[in-house]
Amino acid sequence: MAKDEKKNDKKDKDDEKEKPEGEDAEGGEESAEGAKKLKLSKKQLIILAVVGVLVIGGGTGAAFYFAGSGKKTAETTTTEEKAAVESDHKGKAVYFSLGDLLVNLSGEGKHPNYLKLKISLELADEKDLPLMEAIKPRIIDNFQVYLRELRIEDLRGSAGLYRLREELLLRVTEAAQPVRVRSVLFQEMLVQ
Repeated sequence: MAKDEKKNDKKDKDDEKEKPEGEDAEGGEESAEGAKKLKLSKKQLIILAVVGVLVIGGGTGAAFYFAGSGKKTAETTTTEEKAAVESDHKGKAVYFSLGDLLVNLSGEGKHPNYLKLKISLELADEKDLPLMEAIKPRIIDNFQVYLRELRIEDLRGSAGLYRLREELLLRVTEAAQPVRVRSVLFQEMLVQ
């Protein structure tokens, strides 16, 4: 029994060390519950403050919009659109004709199939015309190599033409690296 009493005495001393001075076991539990309630109320206050700020900000924004500042926003938008249109007109598109391309298509059959194309390239700047003239043979070579691998099935439908346009644009962009080519335009296309 003496050992049990010593163990109980040690536990009591350890419990007293864990308790803050001036508090008993019941008081500590009550203050913990009070702290939880206080924290909850702080969270609620923060949430209410945020919601209040959002409501006031939204109301103020709506008031300014309906008071006439919405008109100013519309005016600045149209001014920005006009500036964008004017900058597009300054850099009007320039067209560079590659001339006629005639290639035989790959395929199995008794009769060879031919593709005749007349292509123009839309350039971003007129200053690029001399450079395009200098690299025209390289562009035509890239087109010829690609076009000779096509089959008639590859050119069927609008999806086929779209893929053809995208592939040619990819190749011309690669060949004319410093020049910005906006689009590949088909002036004439004949499959026979």
